[in-house]
Amino acid sequence: MESSTDRKKLRTGFTTGACAQAGVKACLRSLLENRTQDSVEVTLPIGRKARFSLHRSVLDPDDPAKAMASIIKDGGDDPDCTHGAEIITTVRLVPEEGIRFYRGPGVGWISKQGLGIPVGEPAINPVPRRSMEQEFNAMQKEILEWATHRFGWHQAGLEVTVSIPNGEELSKQTLNSRLGILEGLSILGTKGIVVPFSTAAYRASITQAMDVAIARGISTLVLTTGGQSEKFAQGIFPDFPEEAFIQIGDFSGFSVKEAGKRSVRKIIMAGLMGKFSKLATGVTQTHAAGSQVDFRFLGNLAEEAGAPASLVEAIQKANTARHAGELATEANFPAFFQAICDRILHHLSRISRHPPSIGVLLTDFKGNKIGYAETP
Repeated sequence: MESSTDRKKLRTGFTTGACAQAGVKACLRSLLENRTQDSVEVTLPIGRKARFSLHRSVLDPDDPAKAMASIIKDGGDDPDCTHGAEIITTVRLVPEEGIRFYRGPGVGWISKQGLGIPVGEPAINPVPRRSMEQEFNAMQKEILEWATHRFGWHQAGLEVTVSIPNGEELSKQTLNSRLGILEGLSILGTKGIVVPFSTAAYRASITQAMDVAIARGISTLVLTTGGQSEKFAQGIFPDFPEEAFIQIGDFSGFSVKEAGKRSVRKIIMAGLMGKFSKLATGVTQTHAAGSQVDFRFLGNLAEEAGAPASLVEAIQKANTARHAGELATEANFPAFFQAICDRILHHLSRISRHPPSIGVLLTDFKGNKIGYAETP
């Protein structure tokens, strides 16, 4: 029976990355217009427009090329520890091209490999960085004209510093320190929005998507663990109709069973190292809060596949599942990825009422196929 909570339309919130993106745009507009701002509208990474009210907007009286803006993060109806935090963005225009990112108080820094950002860099993830760069690029001509008139510069770049008051204390509620993000929080978000988590609603969306595909006569479904893995799978299977791709999030076991109840001839489970490293252990509910990567298991799997002892030891000491994959790639040992796919196929094939045929597709973070297994 559907509960009142499931029927309620939950309100989405915004990521720390979206707040920082809006902060950059507000700062730049303040400098160009020589006045502080009350609000700013940006286009989020998913293409949706959003308007942010500014908590603070300040022009630096001692530096005419510097401005600050802050936004109180709204986590929507599924808030995390950053809900209500002040995301402070400070920008400074400089007479050199390019954009450089810095961490202020409360924002962490990268101390270990495997996070997609070089060691020593501020914990500002790639998508928010690109979003902030896009705001600068969209105004680059206007900025250069302003800088030339104001300072006589022939080129202009940007320094961006992001701060979160009390961020270091808040980070103790996260797994940041275990992952190697020290002394603060991360600026993250691949979509710009925080979607409230409703288990029943998510499961309903999966079954509905399957029914839509079947109604179109689609008999092979590609079940993806998220938006990025879906994009990569679509590149590998360009001839498949859009409805064949279904994002299942953390509900792998549930999705296999639901596909087995329908006239689905084949499913292809597509994902990246993070969730696949958990699926390989037989965990079919892979939410980050509910399960952790078992690096000893991954090392043993590599050993069974014939990896040298040095690689096995390195994988067992890896920082993240992505890092373990990077180690195997650097060692030119693709058998590790094949072993992961084989093990996932074994577990999925044991789920009751599964489809007649199952495929398991593992890609790297550039969308390249690095492992594939399939039932005979």
